[in-house]
Amino acid sequence: MVIMVPQKVLSVGRRRQVCSTDSNLGSVIRRVAVVPHPPLIVPELTGGGDRDADAVRAECVAAAASFADAAPRWFVVGADDRPGRYGPEVAGTFRGFGVDVRVGLGAKADLAFADPMLPLPALVAGWLRAAVGGPDVTAHIVPVDFSPIDCAAEGARIAEELAGPDPVGLLVLGDGSHRHGERSVGRPDARSAAFDDDVARALAAVDLDALAQLDPSLAAELGAVGRAPWQVLAGAVRADGREWRSAEARVSAPLGVAYHFAVWEPV
Repeated sequence: MVIMVPQKVLSVGRRRQVCSTDSNLGSVIRRVAVVPHPPLIVPELTGGGDRDADAVRAECVAAAASFADAAPRWFVVGADDRPGRYGPEVAGTFRGFGVDVRVGLGAKADLAFADPMLPLPALVAGWLRAAVGGPDVTAHIVPVDFSPIDCAAEGARIAEELAGPDPVGLLVLGDGSHRHGERSVGRPDARSAAFDDDVARALAAVDLDALAQLDPSLAAELGAVGRAPWQVLAGAVRADGREWRSAEARVSAPLGVAYHFAVWEPV
């Protein structure tokens, strides 16, 4: 599904108001990419031979490869039960997912000191960085249950932080509902289709209001851990001061989980 409807909106966060006419905020963000973060993109975790997993992996790598040339560094936003900030010196391992595959968030990260508790979005960002020869990564992980108001304020703060002379790519990691069809995690939920259709339309149209209005309670019931990162993204783009368009957007659910892909660029 691809719907191109450019939007231009004004953001008001709980902690402060950020006017979208301030062209200095966030002007350093060169491109935004939205991708999922399934552990199955790591070949060692699937053992090979799973065509669905191979297809998801190829899509994630292709998105990261097209993103790698956008800027000399990546700033990653994700959500996890272990929020925090992780810089390019950090290494982690997928051991908690079954195999001790080690990744670094930067070229100089020491894999000998891989953190077994590094949040999944940071792990996947590190794996993608290595897979495509990408730049150093700083991963900002927010709580999964972050409120929409807090997400908006955090997005505005990130936009202000990233403003400066060096261009950066904003990589947003998160999955949609994991309750699609018979391959879902747990029992299927009929509400998942409408929820992820709404997310897909919002990402395709750069509809910041629609992203900001996603219901956190419903997202939690459906297992959509991407809700908070998408709302942080909306807050960051609101504060950026430029009009944005969606260069591409698509969603699929081959394994019972909705995987959203999108690329946004300033007009």
